[in-house]
Amino acid sequence: MAALLRSLQDSQLVARFQRRCGLFPAPDSGAAPEAGHLQAAESKGGGGPANGLRRAADRQAHEQKYIVKNYFYYYLFRFSAALGQEVFYITFLPFTHWNIDPYLSRRLVLIWVLVMYVGQIAKDILKWPRPSSPPVVKLEKRVMAEFGMPSTHAMAATALSFTLLISTMDRYQYPFVLGLAMAVLFSTLVCLSRIYTGMHTVLDVLGGILVTALLIVLTYPAWALMDCLDSASPLFLVCIIVVPFILCYNYPVSEYYSPTRADTTTVLAAGTGMIIGFWINHFFHLVSKPAEPLPVIQNIPPLTTDKLVLGLTKFTVGIVLILSVRQLVQNLSLQVLFSWFKVVTRNKEARRRLEIEVPYKFVTYTSVGICATTFVPMLHKFLGLL
Repeated sequence: MAALLRSLQDSQLVARFQRRCGLFPAPDSGAAPEAGHLQAAESKGGGGPANGLRRAADRQAHEQKYIVKNYFYYYLFRFSAALGQEVFYITFLPFTHWNIDPYLSRRLVLIWVLVMYVGQIAKDILKWPRPSSPPVVKLEKRVMAEFGMPSTHAMAATALSFTLLISTMDRYQYPFVLGLAMAVLFSTLVCLSRIYTGMHTVLDVLGGILVTALLIVLTYPAWALMDCLDSASPLFLVCIIVVPFILCYNYPVSEYYSPTRADTTTVLAAGTGMIIGFWINHFFHLVSKPAEPLPVIQNIPPLTTDKLVLGLTKFTVGIVLILSVRQLVQNLSLQVLFSWFKVVTRNKEARRRLEIEVPYKFVTYTSVGICATTFVPMLHKFLGLL
C-alpha cells in the first residue's frame, strides 16, 4: 500500500500524463522547439514571501516555457480547469439562484463552502508539496505557493456535480443515467485538468474525491435541516457571522504568504452572506419563498428564446450589481482599515497582513453574498424580470 501511495504521488506520473496529452517542456534556452507552438506560462503573481526562496521560485516559474503538440487536450483541460476557478463559482452559483432554483443554489452553496474549507485547511495542515518541476510543466502560477493535498478543485467539482445530482433526483424528472453521466463527466474533466496543468499529483486528486465523498455521506442526513436555516432564530445570524470570521482569523499560519487564507476567507464570507440573505428574505418576506423541499416536477420547462433572453438579462443585471457592490465595499473597508492601522493607502503588501486581509475580504464577500440573494432578486422584481 505504501508503494502504491508513493507511486500515485510521483511527479513522473504527472509528467507522463502531460506528455501523452501533448504537453512538453521547452528545450533549453537557445534550442529550437521540436514541434507545436512555444508558449510562455502566464505569471499572475502570488505575494511576497518572508525570505528570498519564494521570489526565486517565482522567477523560475515565470521563465518556464512549454510546447503544445495537441491543442485539443490543451484547450479542453484549460477550459476544464476554469470550471474550478472563482470565475465559475461567481457565475454558476448566482445563475442557479436567479434563473433555475433557489432551493438548489442554497444546497450547492452550503456544501461548496464546507468542502472548500475542509480542503484548504487540510492543505496547510498536511503541507504536502505540489508536483516538482522539472519534470512537470506547470501552467498556473497563482497557486504555486499553496500546498497540494487535497485538490480543492477536485473537491469542489465533485461536491457541486453530485450534490446537484442528488438534490434533483426527486425534484425533477429526467433520466438518472444522463444526470449521473454529466456529473461524472464534469468532475472527471476538472480532476484531469489539475494533473494536466501540473498543479496536483494523482494522489492529491484522488484524496480530494474521497474526502468529498465522505463529507457528502456524513452530511446527507442533515441536508433537510440545511433547508430550514432561513427560518432559524435571529441568534443564528450572530453565530453564522462570528464563527466563520473566527475560523478565518485563526487560519493556520504559513512560513510565507500564500493566497490560501484569502481564498478561504472569500469562500466562507460568500457562503455567510448568502445564508444571511436567505434568512433576510424569509424573515422580511422580501422575495417569493422557494418551493418546498423535493416536490416532483413532471417536466422540465423547455428552453425557449424568450426564457433564454430573460435569463441572460437577469444574469447581466445581477452580475453588474454584484461587481459594483464588491468594488464599493472593498474600497470602503480598505480605507477604514488602512486608516485604523495607520497604513499607507494603496500599499499592496499591507493588504496581506492578517488584521487587514481577513476583515476586508470577509466584509466584502459577505456583502456580495447578501447582495446576490436579497438585493438582486429585489432589483429583478422592481424591473419586472420575475
